[in-house]
Amino acid sequence: MTRQNVYNRFMSPIISVARLSKTYASGLQALNNVDLEIRRGEIFALLGPNGAGKTTLINIVCGIVNRSSGEVKVDGHDIVKDYRAARALIGLVPQELAVGAFEKVWATVSFSRGIFGKPADPEVIAKVLKDLTLYERKDSQVMTLSGGMKRRVMIAKALAHEPQILFLDEPTAGVDVELRKDMWQTVRALRAAGVTIILTTHYIEEAEEMADRIGIINKGEIILVEEKTELVRKLGKKQLVLQLHAQLAAVPPQLSAYHLTLSPAGDELIYHYDTRAERTGITGLLHDVREAGIRFRDLHTTQSSLEDIFVGLVSERK
Repeated sequence: MTRQNVYNRFMSPIISVARLSKTYASGLQALNNVDLEIRRGEIFALLGPNGAGKTTLINIVCGIVNRSSGEVKVDGHDIVKDYRAARALIGLVPQELAVGAFEKVWATVSFSRGIFGKPADPEVIAKVLKDLTLYERKDSQVMTLSGGMKRRVMIAKALAHEPQILFLDEPTAGVDVELRKDMWQTVRALRAAGVTIILTTHYIEEAEEMADRIGIINKGEIILVEEKTELVRKLGKKQLVLQLHAQLAAVPPQLSAYHLTLSPAGDELIYHYDTRAERTGITGLLHDVREAGIRFRDLHTTQSSLEDIFVGLVSERK
């Protein structure tokens, strides 16, 4: 492979979805003309309410569900014409825990490697189990493990054939906070090793903590794809909170143009402003507050979280 070909390979998206639609036999249209590209080596979080089409999209890319129309390529391999090559590049951790209760950890992870035609390699299996803090339980039956450990076994099975892409569909559902943080570290380590991660989650803080880019899907359509930091910068509204010396019964009429909110205790004035606007209006507000005879002892700003942005975007399209 020439240097230019190597460059092109690593600059090209590892997953390309074009005009993808899916309508089930019931008539339900789960996906509608979806276009999406996943970059090689990134952590991509796909967010959306229940029934938005997240799992359908993942299942089509992984070859579990047939598309109605459109095209999907995995590292250049069409998922239908070159199914084996495409699927061999993918590890999938589904929402449901699908592990045999009586199987032992080492055996079930090794079996998953064999499904993809990979030769037995105890060193690979041992490394996967160690990375997921499962090695000490390698001879344990799955039924004896905690819910969090079972979830880790699912990830180990998905990684056993050394895929380049890992889909995590609600990976920390039902997992306690401490184990969730451990999982985040595991995902970061996988990304550092060159694995591309596609994550769906109900925990917005999970996407905020880990993702490089965010995609939001609603009613089967991708409504936004953006760098996480840029998304918060562009769509994150800020608020200025003035902590007052004395309580107010109501916002004075001369300040009505600022659409201020008075806290329930009457000791704070809250001003919302758009970070994208040319002028925030803060200078004028502070001047007019003083002119109204209102004294404040402190002020601070806060910015809307990714969750606020997500809720706002989805609500706009209902």
